[in-house]
Amino acid sequence: MLYYLDIFGTIVFAVAGTFKAIKHELDILGVCTLAVITGVGGGIFRDLLLGDSPPAAFRDETYFIACIAAGLVAALLSSKIAKIWKLVKVFDALGLGVFTAIGAAKGLEYGLGYVGILLTGAITATGGGMIRDVLVREIPSVISRDFYATASFLGSAALIIAMKAGADTGVQIIAAITITTLIRLIAMKTGLSLPRVRRLPGFKGSGDSEDP
Repeated sequence: MLYYLDIFGTIVFAVAGTFKAIKHELDILGVCTLAVITGVGGGIFRDLLLGDSPPAAFRDETYFIACIAAGLVAALLSSKIAKIWKLVKVFDALGLGVFTAIGAAKGLEYGLGYVGILLTGAITATGGGMIRDVLVREIPSVISRDFYATASFLGSAALIIAMKAGADTGVQIIAAITITTLIRLIAMKTGLSLPRVRRLPGFKGSGDSEDP
């Protein structure tokens, strides 16, 4: 069951990557590239960090096939999908929860500490989107505006709490998926976000020659 949820999350994230490619008017190769990176990038990065080589996506080509197929279909049906984008975002929140749970559970399986589990959960859920945004020269939304990575951290924390309470693996997974998804949906509904750091008066930025 978890495997099929993982494929589901991969497809939803691939669709999100496709619309980023459409926004920047990329060609078909660009569409497929962003779809794949968004869909499996986080999981590949996580596996490399854990020393699980080759990464799961390379051992099971279903992930790549699902990304490319979802990307091409989404590109062809983009005008129709755009009309139900709010529903797609709901599925995206569920995909975030699934990827968080899988990543955190894998961190726990590898014997990581609490911080490591939080990071593997967040990296799995947000790593692909961050790489995608960097490729199209955008500041990754997960660190600039969306209550996205934070929801993933809290979902990973829920898995840790369930583990400490003696719950079995299934309950841990469900707890992580539920908390991550609910928090993300609440953030979408209310516009919840973390406080932002404001530019200092007269400070032009690190790329400029003048100091603050």
